[in-house]
Amino acid sequence: MSIWHIVMLSAGAVAASTIANEAGPCSPEIYSMEARIEARLNAKAAAGSTAQESSEALLHRQPTPRSIAAAESRLGTVSPQKLDAITQGMARAREADSAGDLYACRRALSDVEPLLN
Repeated sequence: MSIWHIVMLSAGAVAASTIANEAGPCSPEIYSMEARIEARLNAKAAAGSTAQESSEALLHRQPTPRSIAAAESRLGTVSPQKLDAITQGMARAREADSAGDLYACRRALSDVEPLLN
């Protein structure tokens, strides 16, 4: 085995061990919800109207789910109230997950669920 392979395997093991230590009891459910939100925003973006590129896009910055949602809100595809409610619900879920409160995390995620329709 070459040095490169050993270094890559070691880096992977260290990364995996730190991820497991930082994950809360609800982390997989949060990641799943974030993926659903992103997929929903991407679908709405693909089906909706377009806007002029922002200055951030011209600086070669990658869009984030939050920046995509904000752009969709400006275009009227997603209401600012719905966007705010989703953002607040996900923040509550992350806070509860950090505190180790599985019940509160799941409750926050269940509040976000109907907003995706």
